[in-house]
Amino acid sequence: MLTSLIYLSHQQLQQIQRHAEMTYPEECCGLLLGTLEQNHKRVIEVRETENSWTSEISDNLPHIPSSKQQPLSKKNRFMIDPYTLLQVQKEVRDRNLKMIGIYHSHPDHFPIPSAFDREIAWPNYSYLIASLQNGKFTDLKSWKLGDNQYFEEEIIKIVA
Repeated sequence: MLTSLIYLSHQQLQQIQRHAEMTYPEECCGLLLGTLEQNHKRVIEVRETENSWTSEISDNLPHIPSSKQQPLSKKNRFMIDPYTLLQVQKEVRDRNLKMIGIYHSHPDHFPIPSAFDREIAWPNYSYLIASLQNGKFTDLKSWKLGDNQYFEEEIIKIVA
């Protein structure tokens, strides 16, 4: 199996870091627009989006586990508005790009996908997760959903 890579510029990395720190203690989220080239993806644009998670979403999704210590909220869940996804998909098609992934943050947690992240994941997308501790960015990891429906880590290459 080929190792999966995602290329990200230093400026794009900084944009994700800033977005995550600005929205702390809530999760930030956004889209990764770019190209697919054999066994790797190249991010051309990071598109910040609003975290549209609401308590109504929690109420309508009873299969999503929550803990007694931490109720479901923007502090531990994210959602990108479906209308935004549709609009961006139309836009990138006109620009000869693809939506290649989604990023979000894990405030005060490691950049490892949660069970919820796996439930909402789409095949072939990269999932970048920014970890923050006490409001400061600490790490970024990328994941993709494998054939076995479990996340596999992707290598992030920072380029000029």
